[in-house]
Amino acid sequence: MKKEAKLYVTAQELSELLGVSLGHSYKLIRQLNKELAKEGYIVIAGKLPARYLDKRYYGCDSDAIAVK
Repeated sequence: MKKEAKLYVTAQELSELLGVSLGHSYKLIRQLNKELAKEGYIVIAGKLPARYLDKRYYGCDSDAIAVK
């Protein structure tokens, strides 16, 4: 059975993925969620859509590198 990609990345997962402190990952999530809210998207505090992270961090919008 194929494991499905997660829709959202938590601060803890982002911290581990990027190798930054938990506090810094919360700061990044707030910044990126603010961008999404400005564009009219609904955001969830403390979580970031994995596809938006792919787009902003890796420069693409691919399922191939989504956080799993």
